[in-house]
Amino acid sequence: MKRVKVKHPDFCQLAYAVVQAATDESEQVEDSTKNPKAVAAGSRGGKKGGPARKEKLTPEQRSEIAKKAAQARWKK
Repeated sequence: MKRVKVKHPDFCQLAYAVVQAATDESEQVEDSTKNPKAVAAGSRGGKKGGPARKEKLTPEQRSEIAKKAAQARWKK
């Protein structure tokens, strides 16, 4: 029996690749209504927004935000 090298070591990634191959779906579906430059600019801002906010907050403020988030999760 021949061993096959798996390109995707993660099981979920492998399953996703199998489904994509089976259904002939491309990984990205382009939305022609959005400006590509605006999409790129938005993703850059979103990636640095959270860490920038974290740096500005005090440990007490972060703790209070975390408590409110936990209460909201458990309220469901």
